[in-house]
Amino acid sequence: MQLGHMQIDLNSDLGEHYGAWRMGDDDAMLAIVTSANVACGFHAGDPVSVLATVRAAAKLGVAVGAHIAYPDLVGFGRRPMTPSAAELEADVIYQIGALQALARVAGTEVSYVKPHGALYNTIAFDEQQAAAVIGAVEAVDPDLALVCLASSPIVDQIRAAGLRAVPEAFADRAYEPNGALVSRREAGAVLEDPDLIAERMLTLVRDGVVVARDGSEVAIEADSICVHGDSPGAVHIATVVRDRLTEAGVTLRPFAARS
Repeated sequence: MQLGHMQIDLNSDLGEHYGAWRMGDDDAMLAIVTSANVACGFHAGDPVSVLATVRAAAKLGVAVGAHIAYPDLVGFGRRPMTPSAAELEADVIYQIGALQALARVAGTEVSYVKPHGALYNTIAFDEQQAAAVIGAVEAVDPDLALVCLASSPIVDQIRAAGLRAVPEAFADRAYEPNGALVSRREAGAVLEDPDLIAERMLTLVRDGVVVARDGSEVAIEADSICVHGDSPGAVHIATVVRDRLTEAGVTLRPFAARS
């Protein structure tokens, strides 16, 4: 996103129900966001729930992305793993392919890929695992964009491979001074004040910075903002963020729709 170019994408992690276990309010979030990161079955998401989410996204014109993860249903994909390059590449191809089939039936398509949880955080800085994920995306469809942590090494790695990197900021997460997210294991990692969160995101869009937990300003290049669907008060937070941005004249649209 170029500074002063007041448009941004809002994305959320959806389709994460699993059988009798319900996670988040997909219908409410789909009315707010412009892109949906839909679980592919490895960290969450059963086929019936995923298909319903993709159909709802298609009806509302919300872009659909494959929310790939380590094979970790028990840990919700938040536990670090060390698969071989061949395993990781095959796992990513498998997950994208599954969502592509469901999207096709729903009358839409998968336009991007966003890693989840521990996989997302690992590949932001781990060149070898990042290469496996990048290689898998390229093998499936080099036109797929790859969402990644803004200001992290993987951004340049994706671009060097000839793929489109979509740097992302997190509305409800605290930042370290180096641009990394504060670990969820630490107090204050997840922000809960809707007004504070919304003001931080407006500052990001307008000025290209977020305030880190030590009070310093971190430059963040972001084409998308993630509003988590499973946080306490998630729908209210996402609504406040969306309203604050639109009131300030920011256009909300899927990054996948841009030229």
